[in-house]
Amino acid sequence: MKKALSIALAAAAIVSAAPAMAQFQKPEDAIKYRKAAFTVTAAHFSRIGAMANGRVPFDAKVAADNAALVETMSKLPWDAFGPGTDKGDTRALPAIWTEQAQFKAGADKFQAEAAKLNAAAKTGNLDAIKTAFGAVGQTCKACHDSYRKD
Repeated sequence: MKKALSIALAAAAIVSAAPAMAQFQKPEDAIKYRKAAFTVTAAHFSRIGAMANGRVPFDAKVAADNAALVETMSKLPWDAFGPGTDKGDTRALPAIWTEQAQFKAGADKFQAEAAKLNAAAKTGNLDAIKTAFGAVGQTCKACHDSYRKD
């Protein structure tokens, strides 16, 4: 009975890990994925920033739509920082892999602030959006300062 349970648990662990392994067959696939996720995030975040900074007229619906996308995108790139993805076409610093707890804390903070930006954008209040936008921007800057080559 114990042997059957152990086999079942091992099989479940392998099956649950399969999607992650299949997603990134090679380290360069993971690097491309995370770079694309950050590029899309930046594009939508910049649209909100243009409104927050007065470079384009404020449109509450556009801000809300983009903030929702930023929140969704904030969850995507982190699994793509796996083993072997520290080499190749990347600006990621080695500290990501030696300071994993701090890096994860930064990713979690970014996701939390992105959720707050999305909530603020849903109100349609430009001042609330500006405040939340600044907080998200600070999480981006903190991570870039610590973990990205210029």
